[in-house]
Amino acid sequence: MKLTTPCLLALVLASACQNKPKREPIAVNYPTTAKVDTVDTYFGTEVKDPYRWLEDDRSPETEAWVKEQNKTTFGYLDNIPFREDLKSRLEKLWNYEKLGAPFKEGDYTYFNKNDGLQNQSVVYRKKGDSEAEVFLDPNTFSEDGTTSLTSLRFTKDGALAAYLISEGGSDWRKAIIIDAETQKIVEDTLVDIKFSDISWKGNDGFFYSSYDKPKGSELSAKTDQHKLYYHKLGTPQSADKLIYGGTPGQKHRYISGSVTEDAKYLFVYPRTSTSGNKLLMKDLSDPNAEFVTILDHTDTDTYVMENEGSKLFLVTNMDAPNKKIVTVDASDPSPGNWVDFIKETENVLTPSTGSGYFFTEYMVDAISKVYQYDYDGKLIREVELPGVGSAGGFRGKKEDAEFYFSFTNYNTPGSSYKYNAESGEYERYWKPEIDFNPADYESNQVFYTSKDGTKVPMIITHKKGLELNGKNPTILYGYGGFNVSLTPSFSIANAVWMEQGGVYAVPNLRGGGEYGKKWHDAGTKTQKQNVFDDFIAAAEYLIANNYTSKEYLAIRGGSNGGLLVGATMTQRPDLMQVALPAVGVLDMLRYHTFTAGAGWAYDYGTSEESEEMFNYLKGYSPIHNVTKGTVYPATLVTTGDHDDRVVPAHSFKFAAELQEKQAGERPALIRIETNAGHGAGTPVSKTIAQYADIFGFTLYNMGFEALPNQSVLKKFKD
Repeated sequence: MKLTTPCLLALVLASACQNKPKREPIAVNYPTTAKVDTVDTYFGTEVKDPYRWLEDDRSPETEAWVKEQNKTTFGYLDNIPFREDLKSRLEKLWNYEKLGAPFKEGDYTYFNKNDGLQNQSVVYRKKGDSEAEVFLDPNTFSEDGTTSLTSLRFTKDGALAAYLISEGGSDWRKAIIIDAETQKIVEDTLVDIKFSDISWKGNDGFFYSSYDKPKGSELSAKTDQHKLYYHKLGTPQSADKLIYGGTPGQKHRYISGSVTEDAKYLFVYPRTSTSGNKLLMKDLSDPNAEFVTILDHTDTDTYVMENEGSKLFLVTNMDAPNKKIVTVDASDPSPGNWVDFIKETENVLTPSTGSGYFFTEYMVDAISKVYQYDYDGKLIREVELPGVGSAGGFRGKKEDAEFYFSFTNYNTPGSSYKYNAESGEYERYWKPEIDFNPADYESNQVFYTSKDGTKVPMIITHKKGLELNGKNPTILYGYGGFNVSLTPSFSIANAVWMEQGGVYAVPNLRGGGEYGKKWHDAGTKTQKQNVFDDFIAAAEYLIANNYTSKEYLAIRGGSNGGLLVGATMTQRPDLMQVALPAVGVLDMLRYHTFTAGAGWAYDYGTSEESEEMFNYLKGYSPIHNVTKGTVYPATLVTTGDHDDRVVPAHSFKFAAELQEKQAGERPALIRIETNAGHGAGTPVSKTIAQYADIFGFTLYNMGFEALPNQSVLKKFKD
């Protein structure tokens, strides 16, 4: 049996525990996790894998283990005295109306709205000045709210719509096709769609992608043969035409297809990993047209974003790590004919089109700047944004005189704005009414130095007037991978954390996309340690500058960010009090053998490709670096029992290793959401409960016996 103490590291936390009666520790009896003699051999090195049996998430043994682990975890969480207060505050603050930026389809303007605590947002529409009506309500898709709407795509005239749903958080999708005017289903539901959107070809049908659905366990899925199909309306899915993929000897883990707005061209993007794509084109106006190959390699990320007749506009990082836009004629679209349209700059480009203009959003140290260009490449204006933060949207159909964009940052809830492309003027369309005053909080960007001398930006957000005394509960959140950029955005959960005097810090680690391809590549394969070093240096900066101390520091991240947390806590267990790895990639020797994992090899490499890569991965793989007798931070692992992207076996095995080898009395628990996947589409009720558990666990293990800011609690109760 292992116990937690009320005042961890009592000398440092003396002020938190001073003059308070000693509370009884929460007892933790970990369930017994069976060990099996499983050994893999890599380049002559034997590696034991005693918890291999947990990889079968559908077996009765694993299901029983999940049940016992949850019993233990929730038994612990139920004893945290202020957990229900946190949940109540989260519900109170969450309960405000939320509107997404509107978009036009046919004669209607559509928008997403959540009244406050609805498990899923509802799609509304209105025509002209008429009252808005419900178009799709995902809350009616299932009794428990776990079926979510993941995509909604209309034909150009807005007459038909196809929408994708996910059940229980799965990456597998179903497609429902409806008459947009009557909202009636017009044909059978399509099934087994994965890592795909819908792209209409006129009103006759659409393109989508999928793999062959595995029989039995998801782990048997073959993910090296993604295929692009065409579904003709009025025909069964079994008759859908294979457009691209499935050719022997040509393995593509992801294939997507998109049709230009004028329905003239189909562009296909085969990929072998999450970075880099081939590019092919077909003229849909010619029934006998063959595919034309524009790029036959996956060395760049290149996409067609627009066309004017046969003139194509492509965004690419070929010879431009921060991306640029080029033009070429479809009659001969080879790279040798590309002409620069909007040149590369020192900042990363994300372009879009709307109302007959190009809009270029640049990340300047992870903060948005937006410029407007005409179709001749002439700069029209810089769009003066409402503040310092993240802008989104800036897209619409060519004929739309106006469109909508959104703006947010870490302490400002997202608002939407109506933009007139001719004048450059905009007006606020919607602002949330929320029981949170952004003026009471501040975000500051700092630059710190990583282990190898690299300067890394970090945004630190907290209540104004924060005393830098080293005793502020702090969450350090990171990702650092897959070219993903962490830009400022508001979170209700983080608002509750900051209300309690908490600090929320987000560094822009290497491996992300904040500074383009070079920044991304600097955190991949045998340079992955740079990401962990950047994260460790961020923690050291916060401690050195008295934002917090190791006794009040928690590290958090999900998916690739879960790997970040797992690697950091096993390399530097002395640096933090709490670790919160969520749906993490934690077994780096076997990740590529599960579901779509092999597609992540661009970032990670694999244990089978070379002895050097095997040794490198084994050197930081969290599961393989839990050492018996080490005092690890209090750890709450979170995952979904049927996550089919990062399979829960990663989290199961990591938790088992920690429970076996943890020294001292800090808890090593795993919270397993049932009937849940990787996180997208999680019902609001479950999200609130999870945050209450995470924050409660974190504050309790920092030595707090009550919420740090009782005045907030009293205010919302009154």
